[in-house]
Amino acid sequence: MSGDYNMSMRKFLKQVGVTGQQAIEEGLRKAGSPEGGAFRARVVLTIEGLDVSYEVTGLIKDGDA
Repeated sequence: MSGDYNMSMRKFLKQVGVTGQQAIEEGLRKAGSPEGGAFRARVVLTIEGLDVSYEVTGLIKDGDA
């Protein structure tokens, strides 16, 4: 794999991480920053032309949850 692909993937994943965190924070603000809550999360990554579909699930929770 070329270094160009590697750098492009890193930039894309950084963008996903930063904008994803911002979206989660905005959702929490709109919900009134519920304490002690836990929220199921799912991210689906698809790459057109490569037949790639990858899913990550997890739990986003307050430290007390």
